[in-house]
Formats: sequence, C-alpha cells, structure tokens
Amino acid sequence: MIARALTLLLSTALWLSAQNGPKITVEAAPKDPFVIQKTTVYPWKKSITATVFWIGETPTRNNPTPNNKSSWDQNWQKNFGGFDNPNPKARTGYLPTGITPGQNPFYIALPYNDCINHRMHRPEAARVIPWWKRGPTTPGTSVCKGRWLQIYCPSTKKICYAQWEDCGPFVTDDWQYVFGNKRPKNTKNQGAGLDISPAVRDFLGVGNKTTVHWRFIEFSQIPQGPWSKYGTNNPFVNKKVDVDLAERSRYMDYLYKLRDEAQKNRR
Repeated sequence: MIARALTLLLSTALWLSAQNGPKITVEAAPKDPFVIQKTTVYPWKKSITATVFWIGETPTRNNPTPNNKSSWDQNWQKNFGGFDNPNPKARTGYLPTGITPGQNPFYIALPYNDCINHRMHRPEAARVIPWWKRGPTTPGTSVCKGRWLQIYCPSTKKICYAQWEDCGPFVTDDWQYVFGNKRPKNTKNQGAGLDISPAVRDFLGVGNKTTVHWRFIEFSQIPQGPWSKYGTNNPFVNKKVDVDLAERSRYMDYLYKLRDEAQKNRR
C-alpha cells in the first residue's frame, strides 16, 4: 500500500516537474497596473522614486559608497566583467560598449539586506521575507539576491524585469517598505526607494529620479526579453540558479529516498 502510494506520488511529481512551472500568461504593461490580475502574487509598490546607479560607480559626497562591490558580492565589478558605463554614448543597446557581461545587466537595488556581516540573517528575515521557506537558508547567504522585480513606468507606459543584486539607496534595513506597506524611510533624492541599472533606465526610456511602480514577480511569470540574454546569475541563461527548479529537484530527491526506503523495507 505504501509502495503504491509512493509510486503515485512520484509519478505526479514527475508530471509537475515536466511542466516546467505553472503556465501563466503574462500581460503587457496594463493601462492601470493596479487592477487585480490573475497573475498577481505580490502587491504593487506605487509611485516610487527610482534613481540610477551602476556597477563601478565611484563614491561622491552625496553617495560615499563605491559600487565596485555589492552588499552580497565582494567582486561585483569583476564578476560583471567591468565598468557598467552609464554614459549613453558609451553603450551599445543595453550594454556598455565592448563588454559581454558575466551577470545580468538588468539589475536593481532595494533598501534591505537580509544578512549581517555575511555571517547570519537579520532577526526579522524569516518572518518578513515571503519566499523564506522555499529553499535552504544558509546563515549569511542572502535569499534576496537574484530575486526578480517587475517595474512599470507610467510616463512611458513600459514594463521591465530586473534582478535584485544590491542594497540601497542609502539604507539597508527598510523591511517595512520592501516587504510591507510603508513608504521608503529614506529621505534623500526625493525619498528614493529603488535603484535601477543603466539597462533598466534605457529600456524604460527614463532619466534619473523617475517615478515607477514595482512588485516582486516569480521567474515563471517573466517573458523573454533583453533581460533574459546574459549572466551566470540569470536563470534564463543558467538553470542552476532557478530557485523553483532547485526546489523541485530537492523534492524529487526526497521522493526517491522515500521510494528506496519503502523498497528496502519490503525485502
């Protein structure tokens, strides 16, 4: 009886795995992005000021933190492949001229870091991060790095997708805004609550300090686009970093273990 149940469970899991995630139709940028849609999982953060930042940005008086490193990657600029020059004259398409990026050029920063000194997670992380229980949570390893955002620009009516790769602007502990219903607690640069890369800026067709709406989005909901072409950190390119795929793999390993134990007990 147990073996039969395990066989049925395993066949069901295999079928689900073969579907490669849920089949979801992703709509184009809606006329009103706040209308509840069938694909909505995470709520929109409305009317957020977005500022432009880039890998390799040098420190200034107003922004003393250099961007050759990120909150989660001590070799960010090297791993990216160089300086992500924001000057439009030094860019080809959505890339800095002469560079084939090693990481996704569509990246963003939000003002929350789930880790403390690369050794442990913040005490509230397990309580406030929606996807916390989805996979393993190794102390000091971020579960936020690489998550996807959907970004809608009301002025240009464009929608873009990007990965969370750094923390800011200016603060790194604002979970009440990032995961809750509060406005950004940062007061600089018109209360900016999102940093966007030059590629995101160029795709949306905006400048610095622009107003956008954003929300978290599952990878399975994201259509192909320029954000799907580059980067070892990009699940479009490297399936090993697909969190959902990794979770399905762990679940399959668990089912195989149950099957083997059941067969062993029948002998």
